Order: sequence, then structure tokens, then C-alpha cells
Amino acid sequence: MFRGSCVALVTPFKNGKLDEEKLRELVDYQIEHGTQALVPCGSTGESATLNYEEHNRVIEVVVQQSRHRIPVIAGTGSNSTAETIALTRHAQEVGADAALTIVPYCNKPTQQGMIHHFSAVARNVPLPLIIYNIPGRTGVNMLPSTLIQLVEKEKNIIGIKESSGNLDQVTEIACALNSKKNFCILSGDDSLTLPILSIGGHGTISVLANIDPENVAELCSAHTERNFEKALQLHWKMYPLIKALFLEANPAPIKAAMEILGLCSSEVRLPLCGLEPSNRTKLTQALKEYGLLKEKK
Repeated sequence: MFRGSCVALVTPFKNGKLDEEKLRELVDYQIEHGTQALVPCGSTGESATLNYEEHNRVIEVVVQQSRHRIPVIAGTGSNSTAETIALTRHAQEVGADAALTIVPYCNKPTQQGMIHHFSAVARNVPLPLIIYNIPGRTGVNMLPSTLIQLVEKEKNIIGIKESSGNLDQVTEIACALNSKKNFCILSGDDSLTLPILSIGGHGTISVLANIDPENVAELCSAHTERNFEKALQLHWKMYPLIKALFLEANPAPIKAAMEILGLCSSEVRLPLCGLEPSNRTKLTQALKEYGLLKEKK
């Protein structure tokens, strides 16, 4: 089961192209600073604007560079079942440890449609699957009852990345599935990592971990070790920076933060664009107050 801090890895670009050298550097940086799993080609990885060749290549590079030091959970979701199967099959072939498959977006399937979609993926590719529920981006919410049906039907559906923002929903999932030792509940919202851990979650797929892998991992570890005061202090410390990282649509702010900190370019692909100057100023100040960016003397 996947636990702890899993980074929602950005996809670095250089002059409009995938920057493979920088991607390899980011993989090593995450492993060296305590991250417990790598998640390429999710929303933060700009999967929506990667072509198929780029998408597959990002996953290949991350798997190669990780060298089995920590697991790779490859983002392989699409609003097409056939495309999801093809991307998931490729991820398995190149050695990913699991796949993160988003609830189909734009076409807004019914709950029954979701069951058919994820069952088709699970039955065609025997890779462990983590469902990604993010109604703010997909336009539709997977109900707990739907997830529970899928987990009962398909043995390789082993987790949920929950980004509904609904703690009642997460609680319902935890109550129903906490007896399954191989099932994981992962927070998809940095500001809800601690609340979700406190009601039965096992970890997070974190945007913040791109720039502060140590503290995100430490928060998860503190909770696991029942050091709740330490986890709470870290949660309070992170919260203002987390809010700054979502001043505009993800991943534009996290990439701007990474550029400010010298980790990679802030380049994103249209229809995303660079931060408004006022928001970049706010983000820079948040990084200083957090302690990641030192004041120049």
C-alpha cells in the first residue's frame, strides 16, 4: 500500500519542449529529500497538454531515473476509456508501480458509467490502480458507494486520491474500506492532508512537496507516529504557503515558486500562462515567510 508523501511532480519545459535533464534532476531531488512516491503526469504534471509521445516519455524517464528507489505512480487517466487503457498499459510495460487514473472529465459520466470505465481499465491492465476523484476539474463527483462497488469488483483498484474537499465523503470511504489492508486513501489537497490523515487517510499526493518535500514527509510521519502536536504545527506552518500556491490555476504557481527557488523554469503550456505580477509578488513573500527563500542582505 502507498503511504506518506507522494509528490505530484511537475513536468519541466524548456522552450516549449520537455526538459528531460531537469526532470531527472527533480526525481533525484525528491528521492534525496524524503518523498515516498513519485506521481508524474497528473494535473500538476500538465498531462492535459502533453501529447501521447511526451506523456509516455515523462513516465519512462521518471521510472528510469527512480531506479526502483521509491515507487512511481504514473498518471494515465483520460476522458476516453480506450486512451486510459493504452496509457496504463504503457506505464505497466515501462515499469511503473501503479497508475493514477482520473475520473473522466468533460463528458461527465454517470456513476454507472464510471463503474464501466474503471472496470474496463482494471480488467485490461493488471497494474494496481488508484482512482483520482477531483470534481472541481472533471465536473462530476465519484460517490463513495461507486468507489466501494469498484473495489469489491476489481482487486487491482487499490486506492483513491480524494480531491472532493468533502471530509464526510472521505470518512464514508474510510469506514467502508478500512478493513482492506491493501487499500490506501490519499489526500489530493495539501490543505486537507492532516484532516484526511486524521479520519483514516494514509498519505498525500502533494503539490507543496515539489518545493518542500522534507516537511510534507515529516507531517505524514509525525501523524503515523502519533505525534499529533508536531503534525498540527507543521500543518499550521504550511497553510499560508499552500494558499499562495493556489492563487491561480495549478501548476502555474508551483512552477513559479520552483523558478524563484532555482529548481526549474516556470514555463507552462497554454492555455495556462505565467502568474500575474501581483500574484508572483504575493507568492515570493509567502516563500520568504515560510523560510524557503532567504532575504538578500
